[in-house]
Amino acid sequence: MKKLVLLLFLGASFMSQAQKVSTRSGFVKFFSDAPVEDITAENNQVSSILNLEDGSFAFLVPIKAFQFEKALMQEHFNENYMESGKYSSASFKGSIVDYAKIDLSKDAKYSLQFKGTMTIHGKSQEVNEKVTLIVKGGKVSVQAEFLLKCSDYGIEIPTAKKDNISNEISVTVKFEYA
Repeated sequence: MKKLVLLLFLGASFMSQAQKVSTRSGFVKFFSDAPVEDITAENNQVSSILNLEDGSFAFLVPIKAFQFEKALMQEHFNENYMESGKYSSASFKGSIVDYAKIDLSKDAKYSLQFKGTMTIHGKSQEVNEKVTLIVKGGKVSVQAEFLLKCSDYGIEIPTAKKDNISNEISVTVKFEYA
């Protein structure tokens, strides 16, 4: 009897795991377009999970993993703006709207919305943005581009740096799930 219960438990856990796909090499890029200089940083160490049954998904962005063109930019980003010693990651938890319309059995590209809670610098904001979901060869990928405001997340830009760093940041995310 104990073996039967154990077998059922293991089977159920494997079935529930099979309904989720994940990645630990997701991509996030941000771009700040300011009068004095443009700032771009990329991060390829983003973890994400997507529930294939209901479209709920989440991602976690390690702040110190962003790579900049100049080492000094990276240092200022981590120490002065993001305070990565205190706020080591940014996160999103939410879902893809109208996920039920997706047919995972055939290759297709879907333009949808995602909504949920974005947490950056210890501050949470509700977001609702466009997302592209692609099904190809039995694999799922998600891509989105959206704007975030530093001020919405308590990230202060000193008056002396207003021409160097824009309050509005363009963000690109890409996840290829396995």
